[in-house]
Amino acid sequence: MSEELRESSYDCDICKESFLEESKFNQHKQIHKVEAPYHCDICGKSFSRRGSLATHKQLHTGEKPYHCSICGKSFTNDSHLTRHIRIHTGEKPYPCDICGESFYHRGNFTTH
Repeated sequence: MSEELRESSYDCDICKESFLEESKFNQHKQIHKVEAPYHCDICGKSFSRRGSLATHKQLHTGEKPYHCSICGKSFTNDSHLTRHIRIHTGEKPYPCDICGESFYHRGNFTTH
């Protein structure tokens, strides 16, 4: 998959949140092991945070409230939009000190 199309490196199967860093993803997975009082009335999945439930419900409704002003692509959260905008601006804030190649996303740099 090309660097431009890759939006994240680690996706949570439970709530669909995405993470660029494996350490942040592993930390996130712990929330699904604790009490989860927020339940999706559509599919029954449970969440420990109200915000996670709200994001999850967007999967059912198709709601993507964050829109790229350049190409119109839509996203479920603002961090995905921020990462996407780098494709248009060419910003690659994660350079490799060894080979000089730069990356749009930290996760891709870490994998490199």
